[in-house]
Amino acid sequence: MPTGGIASAGVNHRDKCASPHALGRRVGPWPSGALPAAKAELVAIAVIVIVVILAIVVVLVVLALSTYNALVRARNGYKNAFAQIDVQLTRRHDLIPNLVETAKAYMAHERGTLEAVIQARNSAVTARSAAAANPGDPSAMGQLSASEGALTGALGRLFALRESYPDLKANQNMMQLSEELTSTENRVAFARQAYNDAVMTYNNKREVFPASLVAGTFGFTAAAPLDVAGPEVREAPRVEF
Repeated sequence: MPTGGIASAGVNHRDKCASPHALGRRVGPWPSGALPAAKAELVAIAVIVIVVILAIVVVLVVLALSTYNALVRARNGYKNAFAQIDVQLTRRHDLIPNLVETAKAYMAHERGTLEAVIQARNSAVTARSAAAANPGDPSAMGQLSASEGALTGALGRLFALRESYPDLKANQNMMQLSEELTSTENRVAFARQAYNDAVMTYNNKREVFPASLVAGTFGFTAAAPLDVAGPEVREAPRVEF
């Protein structure tokens, strides 16, 4: 037999009998460099997902902080507006004792009316102090509205009785105090309107999404306006000379 044929047969025999491990190295499922590339791709995807999540978190935090600050500004706005009401009501309450003292010299038989004015004034002072300590509180605003309404009603009865005392109507001090009281009533009305507008702005802010979530989380409760207690409070007592 020729030598070349034997050699060829030997080579073929070795190829057929090659170990499975040797074959696996040549025809395995992962070509050279494919596995590291796949791992790198997975890492890149994971990084992108993490970056997107962090970006969303940052946006939500910024939005929450912005909303929180807007609610704080709105709350401070109506509190500052109420401070202006407090200033004018304090002035009103300070005028009343002098007015009653002046009227007392002429209205000796109207003791009950004068005492009613003082009592209503004292109740209004107490209610004003409570409201100033917690502006916007529904209970405090309701009590202030009721007490101011009672005071205005008592003053109205006093001014109605004054018509029966010409000397009192002509008294210079009484005229000046009455004029100052009327002017103060007008300032109270303007300040109350500004406060109610600020309360509406605040309440509107806290009720819309996503501010409603922030308001509920951080305790931004609804604020109450200062409403007039009755028809007699809608207009300051008229002072005629």
